[in-house]
Amino acid sequence: MIKTVAIIGAGFAGLSTAKVLKTFGYEVTVFEKAADVGGVWSASRRYPGLTTQNPRTTYALSDFPMPASYPEWPSGAQVQAYLAAYAEHFGIAEHVLLETEVQRASYDERSATWTVRARRRREALSLAFDFLVVCNGIFSAPFVPSYAGRDEFVANGGRICHTCELHDPEDARGKHVLVVGYGKSSCDVASAVASTSASTTVVARELIWKVPKLLGKLLNFKFLLLTRMGEALFEYIELAGLERFLHGAGRGIRDAMLGSVEAVITRQLRLRELGLHPGKPLETIARSTVSLASDGFFEQVASGALTVERNVEIVRLSAGYAHLSDGREVRADLVVCGTGFQQRVPFLDDDVVRRVTDAQGNFQLHRSVLPVGVPRLAFNGYNSSFFSQLNCEMSALWLVQHLRGDIALPSEAAQREHIARRLAWMEARTAGKHAKGTNIIPFSLHHIDELLADMKMTLSPAKRVAQWLLPVDPSDYAYVERALRARYGAESARDAAASHERATREEHAEAAE
Repeated sequence: MIKTVAIIGAGFAGLSTAKVLKTFGYEVTVFEKAADVGGVWSASRRYPGLTTQNPRTTYALSDFPMPASYPEWPSGAQVQAYLAAYAEHFGIAEHVLLETEVQRASYDERSATWTVRARRRREALSLAFDFLVVCNGIFSAPFVPSYAGRDEFVANGGRICHTCELHDPEDARGKHVLVVGYGKSSCDVASAVASTSASTTVVARELIWKVPKLLGKLLNFKFLLLTRMGEALFEYIELAGLERFLHGAGRGIRDAMLGSVEAVITRQLRLRELGLHPGKPLETIARSTVSLASDGFFEQVASGALTVERNVEIVRLSAGYAHLSDGREVRADLVVCGTGFQQRVPFLDDDVVRRVTDAQGNFQLHRSVLPVGVPRLAFNGYNSSFFSQLNCEMSALWLVQHLRGDIALPSEAAQREHIARRLAWMEARTAGKHAKGTNIIPFSLHHIDELLADMKMTLSPAKRVAQWLLPVDPSDYAYVERALRARYGAESARDAAASHERATREEHAEAAE
């Protein structure tokens, strides 16, 4: 019988998993190596200029909206505060072991238990659990290239770091800053430090499309991409209904819609005048991630406050300089790398890693949650999407039903066939940029629909229709947990705490009498 659950990571995935499992009677322990909850939003990982890509009302868990006082695009610090408040509100904080890094998690088949060995500050821990959920996320290990000449560059006072390791914009004051990459984090950092640095140069191997927060300076982008219609503009692995029309007989309508948006973005950001047009269709934004235009970035390019060197990369560093692939040299004292992350699970035994990944390191997860044929192990947060937080929460609820034995899983052979088919589709549509099989952008709602279908739950027709034209409100999905509580007779974490408090007060009152 599964009663105790270890959860690795205290970001959106870890906290929502803990809250959901606790609600349904499981004893949870969350291991978090940082000094605060938040995952990528932790103070230990926030870079200057960090904000959400999603507007506030769409980037919340279903039963805990973000404060109305937050701006439309909350800062990294505000998201971390939101997650800390979520943990406190639902009684999860007391189950989180902060500053505790998991060093090894091993499964013993005879006892059917996981032993988690961790180090909490100077204390060594070894704890046994019935089940393990890995929630360390797909952004767990920052990747920094090993540039030739690195030692000479650093010995002469240079610094190389990842965007998530640059916490204070003052570190760039008066320095020649070179930012590697053209994703959101790179452009955020470049925009944040350009006004105080001696120079700021972005080195972009490839340009991607940037989406303004307000299209035409009027329409919030959430009405374009955070709806079912926005999702339907991109071709899913299986097509049905209106989507089949949009990618069949109605393809011209779909192309015209994307083409009109592409034209608006090109004009608004002055991409051709600035030499920053990606030179490929807008629909390529769905290959890996949608990148919002960083506040002030294109204005600073236009004013000359920062420079973008496109279609090049660093081939070598030397004292005070970066040497580019086109033969030019660029002054550099500080090199900030927005070069992505690696998905690592170093705490799992090699045998387990081989069973949950393929030869290329792609994670083999049914519904992005269950590894095939590995007992008492699940993953959550391995599903990068527009609504990552909502996908995490729905996956946690799906996991509860699985633990109760109420999810009808296909055979292992069928699961493997389905995973292989999806991975091949991901490989083709993303040109290999599928984050080791964990990228479901832009198909957030499709993934949630599949989880709910397994759970034999459906969104109300009225809400489903509304989601075609209006941005998805996470509270639309609060009914899922309520339905499971009704099905299993569980109390919510908050209700359980309230019941315990009432019982305690009654006991004290009786003792006083």
